[in-house]
Amino acid sequence: MVRIDFFVALSQPTFVVSRSTLGWVYTFAWSASFYPQFLLNLKRRSIQGLSVDFLVLNPLGFASYATYNIVLFSSKTVRDQYRQRHDGHKPLIRPNDVAFAVHALVISSATLLQAIIYRKTTTQTISTYNQTFIGLALSSILVVALLAATTTSSVAWLDLLYFLSYIKLYISTAKYIPQAYLNYKSKSTVGWSIENILLDCTGGVLSLTQLVLDSWLDSDWRAITGNPGKLYVSLQSLSSRSRGLSFLSIGFDILFLLQHYVWYRHSSQSLLEASSSDTNGIDDPDREDPIPNSAGGGSTERSRLLA
Repeated sequence: MVRIDFFVALSQPTFVVSRSTLGWVYTFAWSASFYPQFLLNLKRRSIQGLSVDFLVLNPLGFASYATYNIVLFSSKTVRDQYRQRHDGHKPLIRPNDVAFAVHALVISSATLLQAIIYRKTTTQTISTYNQTFIGLALSSILVVALLAATTTSSVAWLDLLYFLSYIKLYISTAKYIPQAYLNYKSKSTVGWSIENILLDCTGGVLSLTQLVLDSWLDSDWRAITGNPGKLYVSLQSLSSRSRGLSFLSIGFDILFLLQHYVWYRHSSQSLLEASSSDTNGIDDPDREDPIPNSAGGGSTERSRLLA
């Protein structure tokens, strides 16, 4: 009886309001997570220590995610297609999802603009691999869109949105790998905002919590696997089930926290002290920050700075 009363209580309007509030809280945390990096770049007038691959892939990922959310939230045609494929259930896209996606696209594009302005060396460029990926992704989007627009094709507009969500899922992983490797190579996290990671981790946990609550209270667990923009199905193991996009984000957040607070804590502090001691370093936009670009060069550079 206690168990039944507990589940009934959770279904009351008060709890429904609470889960809506939870959605806006994680939206705020995720939205705020973009600003520490933007402000850090602005203060330093430099993107040294920041992966160009991350800066370029981020807007593409959020452009895909914003399109996915806006269309699935507002288009009656696409929402009807979703219901037909999921036994009449509606897509779990909320206003806060749309607000976050649009805001993320704007601020990530502004951060990319910073990279264009503050780029100082020819080595600060996107990798050939990701250049190829972007070209293939854009070409594929165009092909799928043309197929969806053809009335004789079996490809629907919902398929295009799913394709965009898969691009976002891939970028959610791919954009962090170059940054994690850059931190590893330089043995430092200087130039990479840890506040961004703390806020992102908070948003990821709350987002996953809201998605599970929505599916539980609506008795629609298929809404989780039917929303690949938030959740994806692991193909690596038959025993694996749904894994959240939030899990991807949280996993990398933990890695970056370890890099910042454990593995490279002392070297990062040394570089920060050396950089802040040179007052001309902030005022001169043409000055290179003392952040190494390779593991071997990192030790030499730190020795020179601390001598």
